[in-house]
Amino acid sequence: MTNNFQPIPKPVAAGACFALLAIFLGFALGVAFGAKESAIKDHLNESGTTVLESVYHGDVDAKKAVVSKSWSYLKRSHMHGSAIGTSALVAILALLAFGARGGIANFSALAFGLGAVIYSLFWLFAGLSAPAIGSTGAAKESLAFLALPGAGLSMLGLCGTLFSVAKASFFAPSKP
Repeated sequence: MTNNFQPIPKPVAAGACFALLAIFLGFALGVAFGAKESAIKDHLNESGTTVLESVYHGDVDAKKAVVSKSWSYLKRSHMHGSAIGTSALVAILALLAFGARGGIANFSALAFGLGAVIYSLFWLFAGLSAPAIGSTGAAKESLAFLALPGAGLSMLGLCGTLFSVAKASFFAPSKP
């Protein structure tokens, strides 16, 4: 009887941990929204009210629009963490199930999991900072250093996973 067990490479295990962390972040935000939605919205509103004169020039409607969009960004963080984290975890499991090994597979697992966390954090921080800045666009722009790597790593991870699974499935030498 042959032992077919192959240890899981550390980058793949780290990618799975990051994917689970992204899922946890998404779920934790969902719990927080369910338990403290009013308090969170009040915090966003207060952040804008503190700078109503200096940033919004007394325009209450402009502040309300930013606060409303900020709440949407927090919900995006929840959804992106849950969805991209789950997608990353499934992709990593596909790498393992199809026996995809090597540098591209390892990098893809790590990139996808890490990208899921970073991209979700981008939306969270943008939503929390926008009311005090006075603009959701400015908040996103100030956090581009998170958005671009997060989205980029997720896409690289997905593409590398697709390549690695296809290679392992269709181009690997068959075993007798």
